[in-house]
Amino acid sequence: RPPLGGGPCTSVAGEPLSWRSGEGVVEVELHREPANEIGSTTLAELERLAAALPALERDAAALVVHSSIAAGFSAGADLRELHRRAADLPRRQRGAELRSFLERVHVVMRALDESPLTTIAALEGVVFGGGFELALTCDIRIAGRLARFCFPELRLGLIPGFGGVPRLRRDVGTAVVLDLLLTGRSLNAARAHALGLVAQLTGAGDARRAALATAHQITRLDRTAAAAAKRFAKPIPAEELAREIDLFCELFDRPAVEAALERFVSSEEVLPYLP
Repeated sequence: RPPLGGGPCTSVAGEPLSWRSGEGVVEVELHREPANEIGSTTLAELERLAAALPALERDAAALVVHSSIAAGFSAGADLRELHRRAADLPRRQRGAELRSFLERVHVVMRALDESPLTTIAALEGVVFGGGFELALTCDIRIAGRLARFCFPELRLGLIPGFGGVPRLRRDVGTAVVLDLLLTGRSLNAARAHALGLVAQLTGAGDARRAALATAHQITRLDRTAAAAAKRFAKPIPAEELAREIDLFCELFDRPAVEAALERFVSSEEVLPYLP
């Protein structure tokens, strides 16, 4: 991968993701095989990144998040881990554990959503479920032409739980949210661009390059004005986000969901979450 530039650069390497900062840009790379599923290990690294944001914000103007995994940006929550952890706990403790996990995820997502940095998601391949929700925290989304967007949660009897519904409705409106939620269909990059979900289309594999170019352009702008513009244009739907956690936990505590997760984890398909 080409370096950010010739100036001083700091970097932090983790198992599921790494980041580095230099010349006013923070670059976050997701690299957990097979498809950047978001489980406890990835969440811990995202929390580490969120804790580092105040220091990074002193020297940077923009943050780019992308994936180096062939499958794409992220397939979403690690459902196999979620099922395994739930199966090992009594039902009452299971609900408390799930809520704690979701609340931790929401804290990280909100930190990225609210950061004064201009955040850019470079999207390729699968952008599904929790991965889609991570992309929705970003201010600008740039997608390669083979990217696809989907909320497959209803197939398991659930809704998105990482803040996706309020953030997607904030960006593109209720009609698009309901279409994605209630049909389980995926959007291709061209359709996502036409709907305003994606700001820029690139050739397949070029989203990171375009995102970094955009980030370096942003470093030339007034940071205080950019942060103020972001706060004004991008309100945080805090009440809806809290209700989403409640509804997810309520739906999760049903035998139908347990059975659907059991079928999912028993599947021998390579990517059973694909439409």
